[in-house]
Amino acid sequence: MNNFKSILDNWTPEAIQRKLGGISTLHVEKALSKTNRNLDDFLALISPAAAPYLEIMAQKSRELTLQRFGNNMQLFAPMYLSNECQNICTYCGFSLDNKVRRKTLTDAEILKEVAALKEMGFDHILLVTGEANKTVGVDYLEHAIKLIKPYFANVSIEVQPLDQEEYERLIRCGLHSVLVYQETYYRDTYKTHHPKGKKSNFDYRLETPDRLGRAEIHKVGIGCLIGLEDWRIDSYYTAMHLQYLKQKYWKTKYSISFPRLRPFSGGQEPKVVMNDRELVQLICAYRLFDPDVELSLSTRETQHFRNHAIKLGITSVSAGSKTNPGGYAVEKQSLEQFEISDERGPNEISKLLVDNGYQPVWKDWDPALQYAE
Repeated sequence: MNNFKSILDNWTPEAIQRKLGGISTLHVEKALSKTNRNLDDFLALISPAAAPYLEIMAQKSRELTLQRFGNNMQLFAPMYLSNECQNICTYCGFSLDNKVRRKTLTDAEILKEVAALKEMGFDHILLVTGEANKTVGVDYLEHAIKLIKPYFANVSIEVQPLDQEEYERLIRCGLHSVLVYQETYYRDTYKTHHPKGKKSNFDYRLETPDRLGRAEIHKVGIGCLIGLEDWRIDSYYTAMHLQYLKQKYWKTKYSISFPRLRPFSGGQEPKVVMNDRELVQLICAYRLFDPDVELSLSTRETQHFRNHAIKLGITSVSAGSKTNPGGYAVEKQSLEQFEISDERGPNEISKLLVDNGYQPVWKDWDPALQYAE
């Protein structure tokens, strides 16, 4: 199979836009009538022509999600270890040119954060850093995972892309999954928003899920930052990427997130604004395209939106999130990456789920299953 770069290079945004322009209600109805859907069906379901069918899409999405995942909803929390970063990213509060105080947690501070998160009930943690190899490179990450792993069933990371050998090293000390968003699949736009630092290398970032697949990571999370470009085209590229990865690295599980561009101190305004109905349409389209993919919704979204979206295809949500290093127990001053919108704590989110007939699940999977025959 070709690598994804060669697939991506064969599909320009203009070509996808032309396909979008040719979609009619007949294409949408055909996609909705199927049980197994392809990329053309996905494009039909995210097209403007599908907007009148949103209620039907939502019903089908909910049915498929309950069939595959039951009434379980995973809960997780991000734990920011550092806001040090050597990249310039126009939309991020950690960007090198953004004049904020920098902080990297010490062992003692990490353990304070661990204690606070454990008290909240979490057993699944997402470790987040800026991209600064000299400060929070693989040595720091390995040490942090070893320090944290005894307290959590699952440890995931969202950090700078690493080499395959470095991922294998972290997997050996307990790493469960990695989130790595391409941000945008438009090459020129990507360069505009990432003018400096290792992150400016579009192809190295694009190939990160391949390195993770070869390293046999348990799960990879992908997605785009909604607002940098046309959300329909970037989402179509994401669906293409998902299909490629599932065919090539079939042992690995996959998740998709839907981060809409949020304000930060000094920040980037969205080029394209996605409204709430369009986000619901996208969530449902992904579920109808792939009944097995995990769909995650963060506290970037409002309380009102999250209350309703959990019923439409979402399988995991964050709760009580702090987006600054040490935000749970150590650092009260704002050093945040972006503003959150839903500020409810995990107990309140858990009660919401129970009241809506869901079972809150505080960890991703039982580690013992990794070795089950």
